[in-house]
Amino acid sequence: MMGQCGITSSKTVLVFLNLIFWAAAGILCYVGAYVFITYDDYDHFFEDVYTLIPAVVIIAVGALLFIIGLIGCFATIRESRCGLATFVIILMLVFVTEVVVVVLGYIYRAKVEDEVNQSIQKVYDEYNGTNTDAPSRAIDYVQRQLHCCGITNYSDWKNTRWFKESRNNSVPLSCCKPNVNNCTGSLSRPGDLYPEGCEALVVKKLKEIMMYVIWAALTFAAIQMLGMLCACVVLCRRRRDPAYELLITGGTYA
Repeated sequence: MMGQCGITSSKTVLVFLNLIFWAAAGILCYVGAYVFITYDDYDHFFEDVYTLIPAVVIIAVGALLFIIGLIGCFATIRESRCGLATFVIILMLVFVTEVVVVVLGYIYRAKVEDEVNQSIQKVYDEYNGTNTDAPSRAIDYVQRQLHCCGITNYSDWKNTRWFKESRNNSVPLSCCKPNVNNCTGSLSRPGDLYPEGCEALVVKKLKEIMMYVIWAALTFAAIQMLGMLCACVVLCRRRRDPAYELLITGGTYA
């Protein structure tokens, strides 16, 4: 009786975990898409496109988790030995994949600072103040969103080609604090401008985004471990005693 209670509990937990897998599929795809969308706003500040590999993998894992949920529910309810074995094998593969995502996430997270440091000066040098120019749009977007100005501070604009050609001793309006009226970006009124530079804030933002991927992968890897454990319990019981009570239809004891 104790063994029967244990197997029923394992099956119940496993069915519940499969429902969580469906929710996880949506969450992982959302996290991956969020990383893509956000990195698109900052892609001028780094050149290593491989930084997006963890996001690509996590979207693929999310899509696979939906299929895993279907297989798991069907195999658990029907108590299919083949289905449960397939379920465990796929979960193990996905688990390994998520471990790879975590490792890559930490590797690329460590590289973000170097990437930004190497690229940000070039982006600011290409600024021309027009909305039709991609680097200009990127800089204005970052300065407004992160409330920053220049690379280390607003004085960095003095070294840019745009500042020297404009000759009006002003920085872009995206450097202006939103609560300041009639801000012209003039360096003669530094109190109107964001005092913090963008380099450190861009690095911080990109590292935060990568941490979302890492924590999402770690969380669902832990859930998958529980799923594999429950599936193995059901599978082992099924192998020893194929006539035990079915989860939803009822049956006879061996």
